[in-house]
Amino acid sequence: MPLTDETQRFTALSARLTGFDGEELTATGLVETYRAVAAERLGAEPYRRLLDGTEEPVGALDGELGVSARAVTYLWYTGSWPGTPSLLVSPRAYAEGLVWKAAGLTAPAAAPGGFGSWAEGAGR
Repeated sequence: MPLTDETQRFTALSARLTGFDGEELTATGLVETYRAVAAERLGAEPYRRLLDGTEEPVGALDGELGVSARAVTYLWYTGSWPGTPSLLVSPRAYAEGLVWKAAGLTAPAAAPGGFGSWAEGAGR
């Protein structure tokens, strides 16, 4: 998929919000998916303001920009959009959640063998 200016700006913003570099985020294969989710869920104007605010220090993003920034950060770390109910983007998004990478873990039930596979050889 071609890399657009908007995708590059979203990746740069996401890197600043998450603490992971753009290459790590791109390696998840979810940049364009998350860009589309953020644009849809935030709405055109708040999404544009968030992208335009990428030069501000992250701590300076307050009010609506702060809420939007936290939602995008939550999306990257959990694979879900926050809210009631939250929206799980996809099983892949869950498995690629940055929370697992930050903790040095693999998402439960996402590794080959599936849920409970660790116990299959325990009693032998």
